[in-house]
Amino acid sequence: MEDQKKKKHPKHSSQIPSTEGVDERGPTGQKEGEAAQEDDLGALKKKLEAKGKEAEDNHERMLRVAADFDNYKKRAAREKEELTKYGNEDLIKVILPFLDNLEKAVDHSETTQDVQSLLEGVKLTIQQLLQALNKFGLSPIDSLGKPFDPAFHEAMMVVPTDQHEPNQVVEEFRKGYLLNDRLIRPATVSVSRPLEKEAQTTDESTMT
Repeated sequence: MEDQKKKKHPKHSSQIPSTEGVDERGPTGQKEGEAAQEDDLGALKKKLEAKGKEAEDNHERMLRVAADFDNYKKRAAREKEELTKYGNEDLIKVILPFLDNLEKAVDHSETTQDVQSLLEGVKLTIQQLLQALNKFGLSPIDSLGKPFDPAFHEAMMVVPTDQHEPNQVVEEFRKGYLLNDRLIRPATVSVSRPLEKEAQTTDESTMT
């Protein structure tokens, strides 16, 4: 009978239910965690929007810089073209009055017999023209009677003579010019050299 009684009263289990996977913070703590995640996501979204706006601003700034540079290149090309076309305008304006005077001299020569007066007028015009060109940096090379210098002179012929020092400019065929101390045209000249001894002896005997 005792055995049957024991069977009718089962033993109580001593196992404790598992709490794995259960949020121990309870409903309130769970809501707080979700709110924190939403705040993080919101902050990240704002950062992304700010970076996107910054990238857009940089792109617009780059487009403006590219447009400005393109306009600068066009303006520089246009100014270069105008300088090539009209860069000598001031010089031409200075020369034109002297051209007028020379044309008047030519016209006057057809009706006058006073050649000396006409020649003096032309010389004066040339002198005034050189003075005007000097303001632009042009200066003539003084060659006659000076030692021959290949940096400024171009020898066209050599003249044997005892009237000048050897290697000296004795005649100028075409004047040379400097522009702001830079050679733009050498003077073409003749250069002295000593007489040969035989020729000098022959000349002396002929004179006696």
